[in-house]
Amino acid sequence: MFTQGSWLNPPENWSAEGAQLRVTTDEKTDFWRKTSYGFIRDSGHFFGEEIAGDFTAQLHVAAQYSALYDQAGMMVRVDAQNWIKCGVEFSDGQLLLSSVLTLDKSDWAVSTAPAMPDGFWLRVTVAQGVIRVQYSTDGQRWPLLRLAPFPAASRYLVGPMCCTPERGGLEVVFSQFSIAPAQQKDLHDLS
Repeated sequence: MFTQGSWLNPPENWSAEGAQLRVTTDEKTDFWRKTSYGFIRDSGHFFGEEIAGDFTAQLHVAAQYSALYDQAGMMVRVDAQNWIKCGVEFSDGQLLLSSVLTLDKSDWAVSTAPAMPDGFWLRVTVAQGVIRVQYSTDGQRWPLLRLAPFPAASRYLVGPMCCTPERGGLEVVFSQFSIAPAQQKDLHDLS
């Protein structure tokens, strides 16, 4: 399951066993470009699998977030200037559903996360210059997290992502990772 990809910024401590990828984040890791802060950080952990053309990818994520900006989820990356990261991030003392779309500059969109004691699922679909991000707390119902223009490219990297800008040591378990042809579901089909 986690045998086809490669690391951007491999963490010091990680293991891939069967259908699980376990990661412990290194200190002060992040993905961000310019907006509000002026700096560029491309030091987060990302295990990307290359895919050509349109696709749908799914992933389960479980972690114990506790420090400001602790985050884990999925990334789709064209290059260092064009990418999206999405998942759960700890900010202002709570878990937030979070997405950062970067087209040279990063934005940040958040909402309060629902209860997810056993982790959560993410689904991203890239098709015809658009990215659709969905999340699920049960693997059955998939509300929309984000719909946005996304650069059309001959190939993408997609896979698990995690960062801890303020510390190190977040333990994350990624599982149930899959990549398939792009789903053609209606925008309001939550299945």
